[in-house]
Amino acid sequence: MRLSHTFTRTRKQAPADEVAHNAQLLIRAGYVHKTMAGVYSYTPLGLAVLENIKQIVREEMNRISSQELLMSTLQRQELWQETGRWSDELVDVWFKSHLQDGTEVGFGWTHEEPIIELLRSYLKSYKDLPISVYQFQNKLRNELRAKSGIMRGREFIMKDMYSIHASKEDLEAYYQAVIEAYKRCYHRFGLGDDTYVTFASGGAFTKFSHEFQTICEAGEDDIFIVPSTNVAYNAEVAPVRATPNPDAGAVMKPLGMLDDENIIGAEALTKALDIPR
Repeated sequence: MRLSHTFTRTRKQAPADEVAHNAQLLIRAGYVHKTMAGVYSYTPLGLAVLENIKQIVREEMNRISSQELLMSTLQRQELWQETGRWSDELVDVWFKSHLQDGTEVGFGWTHEEPIIELLRSYLKSYKDLPISVYQFQNKLRNELRAKSGIMRGREFIMKDMYSIHASKEDLEAYYQAVIEAYKRCYHRFGLGDDTYVTFASGGAFTKFSHEFQTICEAGEDDIFIVPSTNVAYNAEVAPVRATPNPDAGAVMKPLGMLDDENIIGAEALTKALDIPR
């Protein structure tokens, strides 16, 4: 593709209503076009980059024996009713519609339930395990506020991966293999030295999770890095080493005046106020 043949142009400014840094930069460079809040189209330039990224990820996933598939966007409600996640009270991001015969269907916002239904149709014994599958697929989520640009809006491309194992030990070993595969991806992207495996808050099934955070000026999260271990923590879950204040929650003493010109420094002040050190 010759640059002279492309129809896109760079822009001096991003749309006034675009708040996400990643989308602002990509729109100005002509890689994506904003359709509406949380929804973007990829231009030829953007699609070429996207396909290159997908191919690198695909090669690394195949390297650890994961198999690519593509599941449907339309979801039948019976499958999700089994887990209770069809309820709008429990999951408030569903996009739902009706077929012409009145049957209610949903548009996939994640695919845990569909992959279980698919795999249990084929797996008949523990001897069939382990199995790992992944896909690149559009997700649709009825987010109240779409503020993360192309990362997570109302429609976005997700690479999701699922694996089933016969033992916890095998699961944990494969989990580490996946982490190493993603590290190789980031190194091939040219971001390996600035990307950290980061402890973060969990999702639907766990209290905590891991995420990959890349340090950049357009970043939107705060993380804390421990230099001695190269371990990173999202600010949401960063541990605190400070000793808890034993006086937390104590009744505040009434305000008063203290007039003593001989009080110099914090130590003298705490002694005069009878504050324990």
